[in-house]
Amino acid sequence: MSSSIPRSAAVSAVVAAALAAGLLASSSSAAAEDAAAGVRIHDIQGTTRVSPLVGKQVTGVTGIVTGVRTYGSRGFWIQDPEADADPATSEGLFVFTSSVPTVAVGDAVSLNGTVTEYVPGGLNSGNQSLTQLSKPVITVVSKGNAVPAPVTIAPWSVPDAYAPEGDPAAGGSINGLTLAPETYALDYYESLEGTNVRVGTSRVVGATDPYSELWVTVKPWENRNWRGGTVYGSYESQNTGRLQIQSLTPIAQQPFPKANVGDWLTGTTEGPLDFNQFGGYTLTARTLGTVEDNGLERESTDKQHKNELAVATYNVENLDPTDPQEKFDALAKAVVDNLASPDILALEEIQDNNGAKNDGTVAADLTVKKFTDAIVAAGGPAYEWRSIDPQNGKDGGEPGGNIRQVFLFNPERVSFTDRAGGDATTATAVTGTKGRAALTLSPGRIDPANAAWEASRKPLAGEFVFRGRTVFVIANHFGSKGGDESIVSHHQPPNRSSEAKRLLQAQAVNAFVKDIIAVEKQADVLVVGDINDFEFSGTTEALTDGDALYPAVKSLPRSERYSYVYQGNSQVLDQILTSPGVHHFEYDSVHINAEFADQDSDHDPQVLRFRP
Repeated sequence: MSSSIPRSAAVSAVVAAALAAGLLASSSSAAAEDAAAGVRIHDIQGTTRVSPLVGKQVTGVTGIVTGVRTYGSRGFWIQDPEADADPATSEGLFVFTSSVPTVAVGDAVSLNGTVTEYVPGGLNSGNQSLTQLSKPVITVVSKGNAVPAPVTIAPWSVPDAYAPEGDPAAGGSINGLTLAPETYALDYYESLEGTNVRVGTSRVVGATDPYSELWVTVKPWENRNWRGGTVYGSYESQNTGRLQIQSLTPIAQQPFPKANVGDWLTGTTEGPLDFNQFGGYTLTARTLGTVEDNGLERESTDKQHKNELAVATYNVENLDPTDPQEKFDALAKAVVDNLASPDILALEEIQDNNGAKNDGTVAADLTVKKFTDAIVAAGGPAYEWRSIDPQNGKDGGEPGGNIRQVFLFNPERVSFTDRAGGDATTATAVTGTKGRAALTLSPGRIDPANAAWEASRKPLAGEFVFRGRTVFVIANHFGSKGGDESIVSHHQPPNRSSEAKRLLQAQAVNAFVKDIIAVEKQADVLVVGDINDFEFSGTTEALTDGDALYPAVKSLPRSERYSYVYQGNSQVLDQILTSPGVHHFEYDSVHINAEFADQDSDHDPQVLRFRP
């Protein structure tokens, strides 16, 4: 979270680099030859995202202190109580002090300092910059003044359109565009940067996280799902009413409230509007509302009938034997009680036997045994398992952890067809005679030498038999979204560089499925796992190319399509896709983690039931 990462005092160096990179407006490159005296805050903020006075020394900037941050990025906010008539110019400003500020809310101050643009997360993040005053010389003129009345952020004040199209001449950046706060939500929030704002009673759409922050929406109807979240259903559905909430009071003095999706933050939450790298526009609350519990409960899926095969996928978030027994027990209880003990369970993020210790260990038998023992203790079946150990340090994830996919299966319900020879570098292939497909290696990895899988998990293919019928399951964990720009990027649309790798990965899996179908047209194939991409993405489109697969999540109503909550957006990352031979099925995204402050994983598991 941004408050735990101090801003560098050498902010002018960041601005200089930004100017050289063309990220900030060229008009801001004027040398600070003369101090600008008597400027107002709205003169500093200007009508674009970048101050027209960036790099200049200013003197005599006055305002009332509206908030003080004593931790993380230390500083305070000031606001001019006499606003101008231009809705595009903010009347608030962050003053970066680096040390604990000595001012108090209600102080009237006069400041000298340097106008700078700070880019949270660095220039390569693509984030917008925060206009601020650095190296301040502070004079307290008077104390105990009334704080300027807050601007209420309400459903009718936030535009429905999210952001303007970036300027092609500026590489798709919106930095140089004049703000249109009555037209675009991002422009509206930018026009309030540093301003004292408030929200009234608002629904929580992102649970309290370990960094003491949560997300609310001021538009309770916006793409709502019945559990209380707001669904991210396309690249054009950014959900404009979302706003991150933090507290200016250190948690040692006042614990941050614990909230789940669907709860309500009641009363008034008021404070300066900040911008940080972990969510963008954030209300840093001087006054924090009260959480009202809406009673959200964890879901449980239906038990499969005896002639139905239940296949599930679950990202168990870097599980290894060094995790507390409580995590194993909680995950096991979820498998038994919430997932109804599926016949086949594909796990993602099973780490090696000593977790993040980077000593060359790659085996994960102790991890899996600890988990399967916990499942038995929870009243579940005695699962058997199959997997392939990766090469050390070759599959990405936490350094030293060597995460991989693992198949668990209930031998009383399903059998595994073992074909020896599979290892980290040997590819399985499709063979078959008389219209019956088979794998040359089971378990086996799909095309592990393909550059698409460099520093990424290779797909694990397995051949199962249920009631005499062969079922092919391919367990996946595609490349992460690391490196992508956020939806609050100054590039609009944002650059999503990680998609290129997942596109290649999807093409490789799609080609393998087509190989199976070419031999056996009605083969039962399930592609499962953490796809790390949306159901409307190019990744999913590549997976389904030629109608080789169907994303089962699309069988759900749009409001129920999600497995993960990120920055207040309920969205799809985990999927199960079916081949044409899987004619009828029931699909369930089982919501037990992503919407809750207390999580056993950050992903919700998925279950599909069908009759082969």
